[in-house]
Amino acid sequence: MTDEEKRQHRELKAAQVRECPALMADLESRWSALLDATDPRIMQYCRMVLTDPEPHNLYEILSVRRFFGLLSRYAWNRKRVRRFFRFYELLRFNGAGGRRYRLTPVQCFQFASIFGFDNARGLRLCRLAYIFVPRKFSKTTSAASLAVHDLYFGDHNSQAYVGANSYQQAKICFDEIRAIVRDIEGDSGNVTVNREAIFFKDGERDSRVECLAANARTRDGLNASLAIIDEYSQARNTAGANGSDLKNVLTSSMGVRKEPLTVVITTASEVVDGPCAQEIEGAKAVLRGEAENDRMFASLFLPDADDRPDDPATWRKVQPHIGVTIQEDYYEAEWANAQLSAENMLTFRTKLLNEFCVDERKNWIDTTTIANAVRRFDFAKFTDRCDSTIAIDLSVRGDFSAVTAGVYVEREKSFYYKTAYFMPEVSLDEHPNRRLYRKWAADGHLILTRGEVVDYRAVVEYILGLNGPTRVIAIGYDPAKSRECQNMLAAAGAGNVLKGVGQSFMAFTSACESFEVGIRTGHIFIDDNPITAYCFGNAVLEIDRMNNRKPMKRSANGKIDGVITILMSHKLFMEAWQNA
Repeated sequence: MTDEEKRQHRELKAAQVRECPALMADLESRWSALLDATDPRIMQYCRMVLTDPEPHNLYEILSVRRFFGLLSRYAWNRKRVRRFFRFYELLRFNGAGGRRYRLTPVQCFQFASIFGFDNARGLRLCRLAYIFVPRKFSKTTSAASLAVHDLYFGDHNSQAYVGANSYQQAKICFDEIRAIVRDIEGDSGNVTVNREAIFFKDGERDSRVECLAANARTRDGLNASLAIIDEYSQARNTAGANGSDLKNVLTSSMGVRKEPLTVVITTASEVVDGPCAQEIEGAKAVLRGEAENDRMFASLFLPDADDRPDDPATWRKVQPHIGVTIQEDYYEAEWANAQLSAENMLTFRTKLLNEFCVDERKNWIDTTTIANAVRRFDFAKFTDRCDSTIAIDLSVRGDFSAVTAGVYVEREKSFYYKTAYFMPEVSLDEHPNRRLYRKWAADGHLILTRGEVVDYRAVVEYILGLNGPTRVIAIGYDPAKSRECQNMLAAAGAGNVLKGVGQSFMAFTSACESFEVGIRTGHIFIDDNPITAYCFGNAVLEIDRMNNRKPMKRSANGKIDGVITILMSHKLFMEAWQNA
């Protein structure tokens, strides 16, 4: 979080805590009898959160508040909730050695939120659920119960599908489902069970549960009634058999179902720019009341803004099943292990604290430093007509191109860097990151140009438009690329400021060192385009044998174009001053 985001988080949490006593009094008088008649554990959980809100995270409190808001607007289906609770507690779970489990209060709240509300047509309101909890919460057990319930009590031709970012992960949940069904059926002859599917036929029902192993896009005839997406946080914005593509394939097949349900059960991961992280942010917006989606339920267990990772109170806040499905001393032992390596710490933060994060010790510049340097600014509104340098890094077809304009404000002794990103619209359709890129384009952060290759005219017009609000003293380019763009700029009268910028380690060393000092001391600022922050998140610093340094991609699919153009622009300032 940025400092501003932390401030907003603190203020909202404080406001919720102040309102809890009055809210609790109102709820006791209006809803306690109804919920206690359904199952006392539902109200027990709500009382626990609202009477002592400090140990609970902001979104847990907001989820409870939203629950009672839905109660005031929709019919409550007590029978459906009670029936599911009884069903769950009769199941024998293979992972527990054939034991039955009694639902905990938080699980009762989660399942009641999914099954309890009816829309105006008398159908189940909830169509999408996010269960975002740390490791060892018993996510897989919960998901397995939903699939078995759909097999026996869903549509007469129900189709439940279990998928994950990897087939092995999906099989963990499916194998639990298979063991439960075998325990129920024995040798009844009603079920056919194989490695990847369960078929139930008893003369009235013809239902199934299936673990998807093949590429989901090649499957015909899917008619999903239930989709369980396990460990969705590992999915990336790339095409593939599972992950984000699988979720979209399954949900798009639900059109004929009256009460379809998609359940995402996941713990955070290091994939901070994937679809899951984006969707969790969307769910937070719904809980905060900034977006509306009554058909979505979200149960989010994560730390508050200022919670310390070594504090047992934080551990209990993010993991409500300490002492239930997880040993009392488990977090303490894992925190000790986290001190041994950066990899262990990353695992602790993502899997046990449920935070989306990367190993920032491998990043060139950490996300907090970048976030603190982000500003929204307009070059035309600077009171002085400042000197500026421009750097371009152009792709031909397959990905976005970056153009950075930097200005130096003398009175502040500060640099401001603003980057624009361009991409041919046609290549977006087949790009592995198309979902993320489409969101950026819709939000105005990525400029789409017509045609199959980057439109150099649009890039040149943007660059020329910067000379006026600022005084352009240099336009840098990669000498190995951009010949057409160079010719267009020269023809437009910018030939005298065009300058090739080498891309070797040696060429970037001084700019890297100067930029790092400037951004860490509060003298360098970058604009609030999220693509730029994304590029910095992908950048690791590599050092050659001569101790020269240059940012490089963390992974093959990472993009760091914005980082490179910012450094090129910064280098042009340094060279201009050296030659003055």
